[in-house]
This record gives sequence, structure tokens and C-alpha cells, in this order.
Amino acid sequence: MLIYIIKRLAAAVATILLIMTITFILMNTVPGSPFLTEKSTPEQIELANKKYGLDKPLPVQLKNYIVNYLHGDLGVSLKMQEGTPVKDILFKQGKFQLSIKLGLWSVLIAVLFGIPLGCIAAYKRGTWVDGLLRVMTTVGVAIPTFVLAATLLIVFAVKLHWLPTLSGSLKSWQAYILPVISLSFYDICYIAKLTRTSMLDAINQDYIRTARAKGVKNRWIVLKHALRNSLIPVITFLGPLIAFIITGSFVVETTFSIPGLGKYFVESVINRDYPIIMATTVVVSILVIVMNLVVDLAYKIVDPRITLSSTDD
Repeated sequence: MLIYIIKRLAAAVATILLIMTITFILMNTVPGSPFLTEKSTPEQIELANKKYGLDKPLPVQLKNYIVNYLHGDLGVSLKMQEGTPVKDILFKQGKFQLSIKLGLWSVLIAVLFGIPLGCIAAYKRGTWVDGLLRVMTTVGVAIPTFVLAATLLIVFAVKLHWLPTLSGSLKSWQAYILPVISLSFYDICYIAKLTRTSMLDAINQDYIRTARAKGVKNRWIVLKHALRNSLIPVITFLGPLIAFIITGSFVVETTFSIPGLGKYFVESVINRDYPIIMATTVVVSILVIVMNLVVDLAYKIVDPRITLSSTDD
């Protein structure tokens, strides 16, 4: 187990370095400058580039980025909050924390509704309940998040005035409702479909037939025996989902004017604020890698028969 984790951490470092390199190259392939405005002169742009080290060769800039990151220095904002350390913008100004709160609530709702719905559909296989849930989950997976978010905003906030139009800093529980529904609806439907499919596969296994032969009630077979083994596909889906959702949904945060990490990342791309783009990409990458490792370890807990490496007993 320990050797497996060490190998995964080494691969994670290499992956993050590769992601930083690709992100850096992509940023610099786009023509223009973050300091280019209608009133800026070539002399002013040249001075700004020199001030922030953007006049140096690209390999040197990339090396400086990596070395600074190893020392915990994420750089400073070039344009959006000029001169402000990126670390303060992401973490001390509450943007990351805001996205985490919104994301964790969305994941919690997705799990609490998605898994039971999948279990119900499997338990009621072939009935009208199963058919209705399959239609609902298929439609839910097909609806784009931005369409759902805009529709909810127009109906419940603009037309009916039941909920706040702009969720802002999420200071009230009412402000959470529309963004959380928008973020979690697709995941609820997808988790329900995964749970139903894996549950039906588990129900056809020999140990389920043995439990039925012993007279165990069908509901206990579904909840106690089949559910645990059917959770592996759900856990696989939840790993990257948690990483992406807690770093902020770009669409949802922009739609509801939530000043979280997602909305700020979109604005940094528009303004070509390179250090913020790099930092946000690295944060997301680290979270995805960590959650994938957690998923692998969770496999072992859910099903002890799974081995994580060839050296695992």
C-alpha cells in the first residue's frame, strides 16, 4: 500500500509539471498582452512586461514559475488586482472557500438523492416507477447546466420572486438553493443511472441468488448486499466530480454572480491575467489527482478483494 501511494505521488508531481507546461504554452500562444488597452503605448507595455518578467524568454519564464511554486509563491495579479499576491486572491479573499461551500453542498445533495433514486429504480425494475425514473434521469443528463441555471433563475427569481436574483456571497440559505440545484441536478441523474445499472448487475450475482434462496427479503438484498458492490462506479464518478465542483462551476458562478473561484477564473482568462490562470489550473489539477488517489483507496474499503498493486497482499 505504501509503495503504491509513493508511486502515485511521484506520478502526481510529474503530471502537475506537465500541466503547468502545457498551460503556460497555451497562454503564450494567444497573441496580445494583458497590458494592452486603448490608451496604452508600446513603451508602457514594454515597461510592464519588464516589471513582471514577461520580457524574458519563455523557457526562463516557465522555469521561474515552477521554482516560485516550489517555494509557495504563486505570483501576483497582473491586471485584475494589480500587484496583489495570487495566494491572497484565491484563499484569503474567500473565493476558494466560497466555491468549496457551494461545491460540497452540491455533492452532498447529489449523493443523497442520486443513490436512493438508483436503488429505487433497481428495486422496482420493470415497473412504471423504474420507467419514470429512467426518463427523468435521461432528460436530466441531457439538459446543459447553463440552460438549467438560466431557467431556474428566470422562473423562481425573476418571475415568481421566491428566491434571490443574485446569490452573491451566499450569506443566506435561500441564496444556496438555485446554485446548488443547478450544480447537482446533472450529477443526481448521472449517479442514479450508474447506481441502477451497477445494482442490476450485482443483483444477478451468485451471492444474491444464495441470499434469496435463504429467504432474505428483497429490500435487504438490495440495501445490504447489492448496494455495497454497486457503489464502485459511483465512487469512480465522485472522485473527479468533487475536485471540479469544489473549485467552482464556471457557468453557475457566473450566472448567479457568485464571486467564487470559477467566476474569477473566467474573468482572469478574459483579462489574460497569467498568474491567476496558472494558479487556478494547478489548484484544480492537484485536487483531481488527490481525489483520484482517494477513490483508489476507497475501492479497497468498499471491496477488500480489490488490489491496488501487484505487491498488495
